[in-house]
Amino acid sequence: MSLHPSEVSPRTPLRLPVLLRSCHAEPALAVTVFVTVLAVAGGRGATGAVLVFGAVLAGQLSVGWCNDAADARRDMVCGRLDKPVATGELPSRTVAVAAVVALGLCVPLSLLSGMAAGAVHLVGVVAGWAYNLGLKRTVLSPLPYAVGFGSLPAFVTLGPPSGAWPAWWAVTAGALLGVGAHVVNVLPDIEDDLATGVVGLPQRLGRAGCRWAAPFVMLGAVGVVVVGPPGAVALSGWVLAAAAGSVAVLGTSLPSRAASRWPFRAAIVVAGMAVTQLVLRGSDMA
Repeated sequence: MSLHPSEVSPRTPLRLPVLLRSCHAEPALAVTVFVTVLAVAGGRGATGAVLVFGAVLAGQLSVGWCNDAADARRDMVCGRLDKPVATGELPSRTVAVAAVVALGLCVPLSLLSGMAAGAVHLVGVVAGWAYNLGLKRTVLSPLPYAVGFGSLPAFVTLGPPSGAWPAWWAVTAGALLGVGAHVVNVLPDIEDDLATGVVGLPQRLGRAGCRWAAPFVMLGAVGVVVVGPPGAVALSGWVLAAAAGSVAVLGTSLPSRAASRWPFRAAIVVAGMAVTQLVLRGSDMA
């Protein structure tokens, strides 16, 4: 008989690799690296980039651990073998403590970039916690993703040396990337979500709706970051937009099987294009 995560003995040996498996390490590291590169492109310098790296990593780890602690019972019911809390390898209490500790570290690390920058970043992190603790089950489920990702360009530009609010297109592109990431994350687990009462906006759209929404929301981010910055759009920008549009259309229209991975892959490719363009225009954000 399997134990509920909260019933695992507190003397269960804690192995760091197991704890790291519970923090959603790949997306946490991907977001951290992206924002750090954006900080370099935005002129934050070596010290500023290191501060950004530490703050964003702590925030992402806190959100990831919070997610697994909040979803412990649901993940066990769904038989999630990739979740250490669900399999009994870690007590849910341990993951919850790790989330709180990471959040505690995120506060001073964020404020080292200045009060305004730190406050904006912490709002984004709190939005991630709000998603985990309840908003994921409502029609407002994309909102925390939009706030969280949209706050990242502001965290970069509000820090030294510029101390200025970011351009509208940088925030909008970040928010669209966040919403797209939300839809992409839901796609693989949409049936389990519906079976356990998680009925956010993507779940209400259904698998077919999400298959189309994910790449095209990412495509919106590409469009904003291509046409938004000042000056005429270069030929390379139009080529990028055309390529992103082609990938979005092909990825969603060609496959007929509901479980096809092509919409997911198309969304990731288009997101990569948007991120690349955003980094290349990093010096124009403020």
